[in-house]
Amino acid sequence: MYYTTENIRQKFFEFFKKKNHKIYPGSSLTINDDPSLLFTNAGMNQFKNIFLGYQTPKYKKIASLQHCLRTGGKHNDLNNVGHTSRHHTFFEMLGNFSFGSYFKEKAITYAWELLTSKKWFNINAEKILVTVYANDYETYKIWKNIIGIAKDKIILMQDKKKKLYTSENFWMMGKYGVCGPCTEIFYDQCKNNIQKNFQKNKKKYKNRFIEIWNIVFIEYNKLPNNTFQKLKTPSVDTGMGLERIATILQNVKSNYEIDIFKKIIQKIKTLKTIKKKNDRAIQVIADHIRSSAFIIANNVLPSNEHRGYILRKIIRRAIRYGRSLGIKKCFFYKLVPILIKVMGSSNAILINKQKKIENILKNEEINFSQTLKKGLKILNKEIKNTKNKILDGKIVFYLYDTLGFPIDLTKNICLENNIKIDNDGLKKQIEKNKSSIKKKMITNQEIIIIPNIKQTKFAGYNIFKTKSIVQSIYRENTLTKKIKKNEKGKIIIEKTPFYAESGGQIGDSGKIYSKNGIFKVYNTKKYGNFFIHIGKIKSGKIKTHDKIIAEINIKKRKLIEKNHTSIHLLHSGLRKILGKHISQKGSLINDKKIRFDFSHYKPLTLKQIYKIEKFVNNIIHKNIKIKSFFIKFKEAKEKKIRFLPNKIYKKKVRVISIKNFSNELCGGTHVKKTGKIIIFKILHEKNVSSGIRRIKAVTYKEALKKNFKTEKKIQKLKQITKSKNSNLIQKIKNIIQYQKKILKENKEIQKKYILLIAKKISNNDIKICKIHFIFKILKNEEIKYFRSIIDILQKKFPSIIIILINISKKNYLIIKISKNLPLKIKANRMIKKIFKIIPGKGGGNKYISEGILNSEKNLINKIHKVKKKIIKMVKKNK
Repeated sequence: MYYTTENIRQKFFEFFKKKNHKIYPGSSLTINDDPSLLFTNAGMNQFKNIFLGYQTPKYKKIASLQHCLRTGGKHNDLNNVGHTSRHHTFFEMLGNFSFGSYFKEKAITYAWELLTSKKWFNINAEKILVTVYANDYETYKIWKNIIGIAKDKIILMQDKKKKLYTSENFWMMGKYGVCGPCTEIFYDQCKNNIQKNFQKNKKKYKNRFIEIWNIVFIEYNKLPNNTFQKLKTPSVDTGMGLERIATILQNVKSNYEIDIFKKIIQKIKTLKTIKKKNDRAIQVIADHIRSSAFIIANNVLPSNEHRGYILRKIIRRAIRYGRSLGIKKCFFYKLVPILIKVMGSSNAILINKQKKIENILKNEEINFSQTLKKGLKILNKEIKNTKNKILDGKIVFYLYDTLGFPIDLTKNICLENNIKIDNDGLKKQIEKNKSSIKKKMITNQEIIIIPNIKQTKFAGYNIFKTKSIVQSIYRENTLTKKIKKNEKGKIIIEKTPFYAESGGQIGDSGKIYSKNGIFKVYNTKKYGNFFIHIGKIKSGKIKTHDKIIAEINIKKRKLIEKNHTSIHLLHSGLRKILGKHISQKGSLINDKKIRFDFSHYKPLTLKQIYKIEKFVNNIIHKNIKIKSFFIKFKEAKEKKIRFLPNKIYKKKVRVISIKNFSNELCGGTHVKKTGKIIIFKILHEKNVSSGIRRIKAVTYKEALKKNFKTEKKIQKLKQITKSKNSNLIQKIKNIIQYQKKILKENKEIQKKYILLIAKKISNNDIKICKIHFIFKILKNEEIKYFRSIIDILQKKFPSIIIILINISKKNYLIIKISKNLPLKIKANRMIKKIFKIIPGKGGGNKYISEGILNSEKNLINKIHKVKKKIIKMVKKNK
């Protein structure tokens, strides 16, 4: 039987549905709740909080298909694409998960049945081998005794350097946290028997064996003290790459030969008649159109930072390979329709955003074409100025990292010009960049071990002070029983009024206190269903199981509430005035200001800003009552209540409703009536990245302060211009108009003055062997005129050498030599000769050079000495 990728998806779900698994949708490619990940890179990402114990699972048995992207960090396949037959930036991960339901035996028997049973995928069992963690005897026995795999097809993967839990078959979520042994299933593409020493020769066999399925048994928790704690409830996390299993079931040798890629590659070949075989370029383009389209469909736009930087990098890499095939016109966006056609049931997100994807890809290709031109200009200039025929690695990296100019293109151009690249310097820059990214990633990751305690109950929508009990305490992310005076720590309590940082709103601050001590809370964060209160003991001590009172900073909370409600009104105002295409891209809400990022392709006009302000303030003045209620997420979608597309929502969600003006899903804190906001003021609007704008605004006290400052400035302007309110604007317009007139007249006077100086200087012209030579000393002239003077003299004397020296606070020197002069002497060499007589600093090229001469005794005499020296040089090198 021939299996299409669509058949495989359906068959996988059908199998696990019969095994009583809940078929669960994959998460977005961008999980906003997990700052440690740029993109979703595995099926388990959306269940991370369940594995860590922060969240209780809704279902104990789940099967899913997850869109994944691996372009950075631990999982980076970007540079492997085109070099191997089985790596992709974007891929689809089939997976089944158990959260305390079944464990090793069932996980393995399910995998074996699906792969080898005649009813299902019917893969030849003789072609399968497995790897097992050497210390995991239980898994070894299951494969050997229950499944019945021959000994020589069970490869035991040892720990590295005999250090426990360092084997490739021991999976770790991070430096600390949940972990456990894994077993990997491989398919042998050769007819010969399995060779010995698989572990030592894994690289040798990399093209022979395809890794089909990885089954991870999560049974330990690695603590910060490097001990491994056995979990009370172990879990199973598995992953099978759709493209790899399709390669086997469709009986082809490469992932790029399966049905999906076959049709995309056929389309690429119709764009240009490709004379020479270049599978690598075609495979890169075929892979990158998938990742680019799906990233854009997940509301990421090309930019120079974060996810947008990765997207831009992928798009530009594909375009670069297109150019290497000889495709000169915009082509990449033309592959979107065929991609949608071949993706089957995975294409829904692409269909809805097809035009957006095509437009962004087309614009990015047009912009990149200009970047290539700019990069070539810089590169050619640097090649000309290279010393010892070696191009500095810093320049190569700058072209790549800042301009997006491909390194391999730089290498090819250097090769054509007999220039070598400073590879050591380039490697240092790449490693430096990698380490800085890694540091950023590490600072975003903060895993703390949560014991078996009650989930935190949040009571802070209406209550600002509550009694509670301390459940756990952390000092430097390590569990402890108490913290005392001046010690920093984190506290989890049973019931809290503190809102945890979420949805752009900052966490509450305040205090947690008992009869024994006071803990000042600086911030509150959420880990799954647990609220972490971060702060410092101001006096006494706090212990676990202490009865405490938790009290937030009410004044600060009230200001945050005003700002949060106003951001909802701003969002509605933007959609009403600019259009329904507006969608939220990020926000920051604190007690001082709001910051709102949204999708829009051009700057806002002053008129639009005033309209938005008026819209928000009108709703504030109507003093509308704000309603909040919980409904099912499914119902919220049916009612078209606004929500963030990339956010993971619970089954029941909270709605904030402000009549017909704004209805959004939101867990944040808000005012009871819009009138409490008092006033709303936009401070500024600016561009953040391609297609993303940002508004910064303030409310209440901060807005009143801003208006007061503005009023003071207006009163000052009235005093300066001696105007009244009625004619202030006209008076300022008249001043600006008059200033423009004066500037225009001044420019005309400057032109006449420059012509006069040039005429005066031209009288110093002497001829040396039919070459015009002007050497002139000026005093206290404006340096900015000198270039214009030289241009005038150049036009009057086509073959000329000009040297002008201006004596002032800074003794300025400029040398100009006509390009048509067949002289061996050059301007940059000439200036060096001058600096030997009169010390100074400067430089330039062979046609024009400039610099500053040091103030010296007998400076004029030395300048005359320079003149004589130059005349001799000209006569000698004519």
